[in-house]
Amino acid sequence: MKHPYKKSLAIILTISSIPGFIIAALVYWMGGSRLESELLHLHQLQIEQGARNMDQQLTNLEVMLSHWASDNQFDYTLAEVDFHKNYDRVRDITQTLLVMEGSNTLTKRVELSLVKPAAVLFDPQYSPISDDTYKRVYENLLKTDKLSYWTQWAFDPDHPGEKDLTLVQHIPGGSSQPFGALLLRLDSDKIASTLKSLMPYNEEESFLIQDSGDLYFSASGASAEAPLVKALREKIGEEPSKRSFFYDWQGVTYTVSYGTFSRIASNWTYVSASPVPSITLPVLFISKLIFLLSIIALVLAGLLSWFASHRIYSPVKRLARHLAGDQHMSYNKEDEFAVIEKRWSLLHEQSDEMRSRLSGQLPHVRESFLRQLIQGYYYAYSEDDLKRRMESFKWEIRDRQFVVFYMQLTGNTNGEGKFKFGDEGLATFAAVNIISELAGKHFEQHNAVNFHNLKAALLILAPHHEPLTGKLQAFSEELTQTFNQVLNMHVTMVVSQPVSWITEIPTAFEGARQLAAFRNILSGNQVIYMDGRTGTPADDEVQYPLVLEKELIQALQSGQEELTCELLESFLTALTMEGAKEIEVQLGMLQLLGSIQHAVMASGIQPSRLFKGVNLYESLSQIREPRLMLEWFREKIVKPYLQEIVRRTDVQTKRAAEQAVDYIRQYYMKDISPESCAEHTGTTLFFLSRAFKQVTGKYFLDYLMEVRMNKAKELLRDTDLLISEVAEQSGFQHSNFHRIFKKMEGMNPTQYKEFSRGKALEADE
Repeated sequence: MKHPYKKSLAIILTISSIPGFIIAALVYWMGGSRLESELLHLHQLQIEQGARNMDQQLTNLEVMLSHWASDNQFDYTLAEVDFHKNYDRVRDITQTLLVMEGSNTLTKRVELSLVKPAAVLFDPQYSPISDDTYKRVYENLLKTDKLSYWTQWAFDPDHPGEKDLTLVQHIPGGSSQPFGALLLRLDSDKIASTLKSLMPYNEEESFLIQDSGDLYFSASGASAEAPLVKALREKIGEEPSKRSFFYDWQGVTYTVSYGTFSRIASNWTYVSASPVPSITLPVLFISKLIFLLSIIALVLAGLLSWFASHRIYSPVKRLARHLAGDQHMSYNKEDEFAVIEKRWSLLHEQSDEMRSRLSGQLPHVRESFLRQLIQGYYYAYSEDDLKRRMESFKWEIRDRQFVVFYMQLTGNTNGEGKFKFGDEGLATFAAVNIISELAGKHFEQHNAVNFHNLKAALLILAPHHEPLTGKLQAFSEELTQTFNQVLNMHVTMVVSQPVSWITEIPTAFEGARQLAAFRNILSGNQVIYMDGRTGTPADDEVQYPLVLEKELIQALQSGQEELTCELLESFLTALTMEGAKEIEVQLGMLQLLGSIQHAVMASGIQPSRLFKGVNLYESLSQIREPRLMLEWFREKIVKPYLQEIVRRTDVQTKRAAEQAVDYIRQYYMKDISPESCAEHTGTTLFFLSRAFKQVTGKYFLDYLMEVRMNKAKELLRDTDLLISEVAEQSGFQHSNFHRIFKKMEGMNPTQYKEFSRGKALEADE
């Protein structure tokens, strides 16, 4: 019997150690230079970052001092203050300087010097300057036309070599004739420490110099004429465009980085020079170490591989024999792995199939079980039965407490929302996905239930010893914010008290569902805890607006759509008073619906026919938002009823207008009026006027005048009656017949008679 695996294993183990040797060589010969360049690049970035930080601190100091110089405490009134007597002003100035001194870590001292009318110094304590030498030190600071500038100044005449880097701001701010200055003196040690952040290695040199040469500061304390400093300054002057370069000095290669700070009225240059060997030495050492260890590993791997092959082969041989014992498999003595591969493939396929089925069905089965559990369908099951069932669904329930969340989404039809009316199922599906995702961040075990009508529930399983108050609050806040931002919807959440028994879960859910009806209907997001922390029902009861109900029904019955909608909105506003609960508003709107249906029946219209058999009470009870209730009443109640009234009114309108036209044509020669016509047709004057205009397009009197005029022209044209007789037979009074006829026809009756007969003769010829 051959053992190809045993021989191959020894070769594989030996060969597998060769890549380590190759990698070590590549790291040493090829990667070393790249790592070196990367380290140099990172070193330069570190220097640039330190320089930006230092620039930002100096900029902050300039902005702060400029801001304080404009403060009312440092205006022209300082020249008129008697500091010996005005103790309050001295104390305020001292406190202000102390605040400024503590606002930045680089600050050593903040001083206020006044030279007019008398020399005074706040450092920050008040003291007059009596020594002329000290006085000249501070007077010289004002002998410049710059309002604000940096300087390196010696404030102690006895020690002229001890200079502080100082920011000077003349006061009053913006004045051409300053009488004092705010001085912000920097701590030399802290500036040196800041500059040392630009030089991570001890052998480096880092310094700061003003382009004019008036200001110089070195982190190592080297003078401006030190050989290395002087050489670097000359090199930078030769190649001003390069911001980093390598520089050989006294047999050592330095990597040099420099840049400029834009300060007040000048530019500063920072320079950092680091020896390259100090940066790359760790890389070279590690590369050599890796190379050496790889050689040692190669030798050890070759020796151990032969020994390991014998030990590793033993379980492989046993496994192959065991799998070959299956009656459906044949043992291939030439290759043990052929047996293992075939058997493994079969078992793997069966395992994947079973796992796929289980993973695909388990979430649905768990949700279905949980839905029935919280709704009380398992009330007859014992605690042990429910435990066994939940454990079979992969829940860990031992030593667990249970919390139920009941959630109700609102605000899904606002103008900016992502979901419109009718998208409740889609919105709830998205909400349940968000609930599950966020619950996974806060709780180890949880399951969400989708009720598909903007409502959902969440069951949380947590250890008994775990405090839940903080977690529940954090989860509620995060979930509320996510719903607002992602779905653009509000949410009302009711959180039950933790329960220890599975049989108590339905009671906790039902209590949460009932408490949700007591949410404040005017509020957006609400979190109600069943332990009474928030959201308890108010004691005040909402008064039902009976007067508005009567006015609304009267407007509805009279067909006034606009007034009906206004009263409906006022009615809902009265119900949704401050602190109104959802259940109170729903009951009020249901009562209004009953009153309207009674009015519909009283008007002779069957509600079942008008509303097409829809269960209006059930439909209205599913709406949770006042705005949606208002829209529902307009579309489902007001609009169909008014359409029915209009349909009935159209028939009556046409009949009344036709009767009025017949009345005019029959009695036009008599003294008739709209009132007499309304009495004749049995309608009101308002209804008759509106109906006549709607059907004929003309007003009653205009139409009457038109009929009479047509009759008068006919008599003038076809008869030999006198003008007075024509007026009488056409319904006009003789006294005003001529005036009316001429106004309407442009000629008097006699002229019209002659004109019409002349036309007739011309036609006969």
